[in-house]
Amino acid sequence: MGRQRAKDTVHPQARLSDGIAEIRPAQFESGFEVIVDGTPQSHVDPADPTHLAFEYVARMAAVIDQLPDGPITAVHLGAGGLTIPRFIAATRPGSRQQVVEIEQPLVDLVREHLPLPNGAAIRVRIGDARAGLTRMPPAIRGNVDLLVSDVYSGAQTPAHLTTAEFYREAADLLSPTGILLVNVADGAGLAFARRQAATVQAVLPNLAILAEVQVLKGRRFGNLVFAASARPMPTEWLPRLMAAGPHPAKIAEGAEVDRFIGGALPVVDGAAAASPKPSLSLFDR
Repeated sequence: MGRQRAKDTVHPQARLSDGIAEIRPAQFESGFEVIVDGTPQSHVDPADPTHLAFEYVARMAAVIDQLPDGPITAVHLGAGGLTIPRFIAATRPGSRQQVVEIEQPLVDLVREHLPLPNGAAIRVRIGDARAGLTRMPPAIRGNVDLLVSDVYSGAQTPAHLTTAEFYREAADLLSPTGILLVNVADGAGLAFARRQAATVQAVLPNLAILAEVQVLKGRRFGNLVFAASARPMPTEWLPRLMAAGPHPAKIAEGAEVDRFIGGALPVVDGAAAASPKPSLSLFDR
């Protein structure tokens, strides 16, 4: 009977344009997961915003930890459970953060059931991520320390958020030393990820790629984190990022990134495609 009651539990839900979002207790971690049509989109631990269960999110946080101490100005494309904004608010009090999310019902669901911590300067703007870049306050243009692109419609990144034109619009917000972080999901062969690397590098030439070893080798579907900047990132970052994990970790930079890209060409508007869709079995619970 206990199992039957658990199965019949009604979780908080909201209807989105591309499916149903719900918040469930995390299965193997403390905290909660935001799930859209069976795809886990975010993990949030309200009791500990530094508890990051998703490996790619932990890798993004490892990069953020290398930024100079103190508050930062950050822009986030895609809200999910607002995991990274919560992390920054907890580890860098006083930071100013802007979030762009197209789904108002998702924002309402998260705010009601996973409320933001008191005092967090996190403003959520409703709208398309790319259009939102052009609507940022003039005062932050050229002054953004961190821009995170982690946008998914269902389990795929929309095509218009994968092009050189999009990344140039994002780069226009960054400070001279600002960092762009991109979550790229791909599988065997990494054709999509290689083209994305070529596209990002064409705009921000200093690119590092962080992933689990087998994912970076194209042996299984997973997430790769791109960290890119107009200026070289400090060399002492690399051993720190390796040590931060999660393990087994791999970081490609310099000539290794060039080999990863190979002959892949940058993606441009009018010739873009959404990221590959993962197998339904990937998220079997």
